[in-house]
Amino acid sequence: MTSPTGKLVRDRIPEIIRASGTEPITYQADPAEFRRRLRDKLPEEVDEFLTADDETAVEELADILEVVYALAADLGTTKDHLETTRAAKAAARGAFTNRVIWTGGS
Repeated sequence: MTSPTGKLVRDRIPEIIRASGTEPITYQADPAEFRRRLRDKLPEEVDEFLTADDETAVEELADILEVVYALAADLGTTKDHLETTRAAKAAARGAFTNRVIWTGGS
């Protein structure tokens, strides 16, 4: 099935558009389309972060987290469980705090 054009936006965007005097045209995605559009949204937000300057980078990272949290909820998990999973993986394999670069080796 082909999806209509448009893009996934934050929940309050229609309200903000209405407040500016325009009536937005929207619909609610079904679960399959929502998951697909969230997955499409993640690289969009990552690209915005990668091109951001230092002044807007934190805001762009927050947008990435918002999409990640929505994906987690869509997969049936919570922010807390996601954080527990992240912490366990960091404990087992480390994080990225030591700036280690692997160049190969046997």
